[in-house]
Amino acid sequence: MSAPTTERELIGRSVLAPISWRTPIIMATLAALALFGFALFTPADLDSQIELTGGGAAWQLPDLVLPSRASALALVLVAFALAGLSFWTTQNRRRSVAVPVVFGVCLVLAFLIWAVAGNASGLPLPFLLSTAMTAALPLIFGAFAGLLCERSGVINIAIEGQLLAGAFLTAVLATVAGNPYIGLIAAPVGGALVGLLLAVFAIKYRVDQIIVGVVVNVLVLGLTSYLFSTVLSDNPLRLNSPPQLPSLRIPLLADIPVIGQALFNQNLIVYVMYVAVVLLHIGLFRSRWGLRVRAVGEHPKAADTVGIDVNRTRYRNVVFGSAVAGFGGASMVAAGLAFTKEVTEGRGYIALAAMILGRWSPTGALAAALLFGFADSLNRVLNNIGSPVPYEILAMLPYLATIFAVAGLVGRVRPPAGAGKAYPS
Repeated sequence: MSAPTTERELIGRSVLAPISWRTPIIMATLAALALFGFALFTPADLDSQIELTGGGAAWQLPDLVLPSRASALALVLVAFALAGLSFWTTQNRRRSVAVPVVFGVCLVLAFLIWAVAGNASGLPLPFLLSTAMTAALPLIFGAFAGLLCERSGVINIAIEGQLLAGAFLTAVLATVAGNPYIGLIAAPVGGALVGLLLAVFAIKYRVDQIIVGVVVNVLVLGLTSYLFSTVLSDNPLRLNSPPQLPSLRIPLLADIPVIGQALFNQNLIVYVMYVAVVLLHIGLFRSRWGLRVRAVGEHPKAADTVGIDVNRTRYRNVVFGSAVAGFGGASMVAAGLAFTKEVTEGRGYIALAAMILGRWSPTGALAAALLFGFADSLNRVLNNIGSPVPYEILAMLPYLATIFAVAGLVGRVRPPAGAGKAYPS
């Protein structure tokens, strides 16, 4: 092979990064495991029943009945083909988001078909998607809070505490007022107060942002647990019985098979989320405010030289992002559920993983949070209808999805360059 003779060839070859085969290898390995786990060892005489429309939908479709082994095998073969396509795109240095996404959908469908094989109840798909949306809400708003903070240069580990504070204030004030919407107004206030505490120590006193975030989480957890044990438990009817946030059904759209109930028969928090993801994306990437925020997060010194007040921008983003997380905490008691100790169950940390998997983008964070919410919902639905998978394994699904997604499928990601670095006042 002849050596490059021109300067352009030398430069072109020098900037090529080594090819990473991690993603196609993981895809091929998962497809092989699915072949043996979901296809070959499924009895050939069993069928899988999938419900396509809920009971209240105007447009009813018959249940989908599929031969379990043949359907799972077909989906796994498609997954193998996509793994091969991933090897080809990697070899040719082409990025494709659609390939791993479709691959994941095929494996999930193969798993569902295997899990309900021979089950007389079948899989209530509309109910599964609806509960997945509900489970994803705190993750979505938590991920939005994380990216608002990190885009300005502050790492927000305290999302867990902000969700918890929002849920606590929502439960108490909605119960006292007898109005769930009062609780929705209070939730962002709780999150913002926790965010202000984080901002003071991380920005003004320049304490390590990871450490102060963990400390704030422990503080909020201890405070809410103490108040729950000493105040709420003694007066549950007066202080911890929030009314249910009503569902707002959109006519016609809610009757769409499969997805109608999940998307268009939800409470106000879901519809606020739809608006929030659009406004946040436009604000961060299509506005002067977003340009300033990203400048502060990427190169604070350069932003300072052009007249942007770095620390004031960070204060505003941390408090605003924390208020967003507090609003997401309201979703955990919006169904009329009482506040309990550690009601968040680590969702703040999963929200951080969703933010990373989404590459610090509102739409990416939304998709990642929905993935984790689906895993959480799948655990509950399969446990209710009866599944060959042990309950302990199903309970691990959201956390396994978090680990595999972040460690295996994200690839190389670069956070904002100024994230975690204090800036002098």
